[in-house]
Amino acid sequence: MTPDLNCRIRVIDSHTAGEPTRVVISGTPMPIGKTIADKRAYLMAEMDWLRTAVACEPRGHAALVGALLCPPEHAECETGVIFFNNVGYLNGCIHGTIGVVQTLRHLNRVRPSSFKIDTPTGVVSISLSESGLVEAANVRSFRHLPNVRVELVGGGEVYGDIAWGGNWFFLTDAPKHLPLQSAYVEELTLYAWKIRTALREQEITGVDGSEIDHIELFGAPDDSLVADSKNFVLCPGKAYDRSPCGTGTSAKLACLYESGKLQPGERWRQAGILNTVFEGRVQPHPDGGVIPTICGSASITMEAEILIDPNDIFPWGIVNR
Repeated sequence: MTPDLNCRIRVIDSHTAGEPTRVVISGTPMPIGKTIADKRAYLMAEMDWLRTAVACEPRGHAALVGALLCPPEHAECETGVIFFNNVGYLNGCIHGTIGVVQTLRHLNRVRPSSFKIDTPTGVVSISLSESGLVEAANVRSFRHLPNVRVELVGGGEVYGDIAWGGNWFFLTDAPKHLPLQSAYVEELTLYAWKIRTALREQEITGVDGSEIDHIELFGAPDDSLVADSKNFVLCPGKAYDRSPCGTGTSAKLACLYESGKLQPGERWRQAGILNTVFEGRVQPHPDGGVIPTICGSASITMEAEILIDPNDIFPWGIVNR
């Protein structure tokens, strides 16, 4: 279902701790489905032009996460949301959820209060303060497998945990020869992609064969930071997360809890590669794992209309395959 050319898609951009989010707020038909997961499946199968027009070049870029607001599955939720990027669709996205909250506030659709947002992975509970700080209680997060050995192409091995935090992560210590500094982003990207490639080739997966599409490297924070840890997170489109990664921090907190290194309610400050910080805490889930709460804030950066020019040779974006 491709719309007529000359359509106008209204978007609002924000960034959460440095990581961009582009929220689609009007100008597009709604995907069909009873659940948010059904709507995402419809979007993938019948309306992928929206993703490519919004998130791919020349309008988008590899680091951008798109978010489509849609009617929620659960009546108690303020809105539903589906997340995507330049190569496909995300299960969840906490930095993007924080960006959605700031966008809703910018539109006067929410005020400082508590409310809920429907996502394909479940309901995320929000607390929005007057200052703009967002506390997002994420979906159940858990460590699937600890200390998994992965053989790297060209020799060597790495050990890490496989965990779910709204997306699937392989979490491991950063190698000693690669400082977690922005000057080493290219080298960190190559190393993390090497791990992801090895996971795929060795058929190491999450639950039910789910692809592990996020790689999270950890190390000590900079001396100037008030933080417990610093990370580098490589996302599915081979772009690194500018923020400390909300779903990645959720996965990290689940692993810490399972290892007895984090107690319920105890604060954990997670720095990202740009030295921005998310604060997190957990509560045990009755089915195992934890409910992590991630605290952060977002800033609105732009209001715009995406225009589809009938004479454009790439009217729906440059599609990455």
